[in-house]
Amino acid sequence: MKVEELKENKLFWREGQTALSFVFILGVTLVLIGITLAILTISFLNSTAGFQASQRALAAATSGADDALLQLVRNRSFSDTTGYVVSVASDSTTVTVTQNSPVVGQATIVSSARASVYERKIRVIVSVDQATGEVKVISRKRI
Repeated sequence: MKVEELKENKLFWREGQTALSFVFILGVTLVLIGITLAILTISFLNSTAGFQASQRALAAATSGADDALLQLVRNRSFSDTTGYVVSVASDSTTVTVTQNSPVVGQATIVSSARASVYERKIRVIVSVDQATGEVKVISRKRI
């Protein structure tokens, strides 16, 4: 072999090493971008599922409070301090109704619902007129 051919061979191998290094770095970068996108997607899906479960629990608790209001409208002396269960779709709500709480002539409704690991509670205080049976909502809060 001539000296010129050896020089050309070395130059050819150097160019090949550079191309191989570039392809390797490009591949690692693309894999890292793919892993990052996968982690972000999974995180987004988990937070969306958590938000939906939280909203389901809140809706179920609201439904339980509304059911207790309906019970009071039908029977102004309705009371259930141990709690009764209201089924809402696949979730259930435990509702307690306490008469003369916080003061005489008022009733306190506490509705508690759980969806997945999320629990939501709603407290409704109503005024119950024993003479007419009129039920007025005084306050309604998430607790």
